Amino acid sequence: MFGTVVVGVGIAGLARIRDLMNPMPSSPSEHLKLFGFVSRRSFGNINEAKQISLEDALRSKEIHAAFISTENRTHEETIRMFLEAGKHVLVEYPMALSAKAAHELWEMAEQKGKVLHVEHIELLTEEYKQLKKEVAGKDLVKGTLHFTGSVLDENKTGFPAFSGIARLTWLIDLFGDLTVTSATREKQKDKNYSRMTVHFQTANK
Repeated sequence: MFGTVVVGVGIAGLARIRDLMNPMPSSPSEHLKLFGFVSRRSFGNINEAKQISLEDALRSKEIHAAFISTENRTHEETIRMFLEAGKHVLVEYPMALSAKAAHELWEMAEQKGKVLHVEHIELLTEEYKQLKKEVAGKDLVKGTLHFTGSVLDENKTGFPAFSGIARLTWLIDLFGDLTVTSATREKQKDKNYSRMTVHFQTANK
């Protein structure tokens, strides 16, 4: 069995705990054993998974891999700690807040002989696979992608572009490399409202 730990218990972390505790029959997950989860908050147990300290997770010889599901801003530091401790790492997208940091982390994983995998789970959904089939072989003339959500704490999630970067990856996966032609941001603090509008151009303009 391959020992794992989940770091962070937001929506993604709780889903990972659930899936690791109840793996699909005959799936690779059956070979993973969850030794616990790490959180800044005190929970005790979640679905029979026990809470352990970050230090214990890093030191444990039984834990071979960490699933990182924390806020964007903490990904880089947490990845470094687990790679230094000789663990494989799976991290929720985005891996870091800069391309430079991401490349450094991949180089570090290579030097340590460990797997560093970034998972963008939305690209694996049936809805997205269907969307990809629908646009295959078609030329993009013009399009709009609009999504909404609650206002996020920038100290934890990073600049707003990082809150929406998962959706930008949809566009690149569907239509190839994009160039930013303009970007604006509107904020209304009294209404707790923020909007970012970005225009992109494909390689064939």
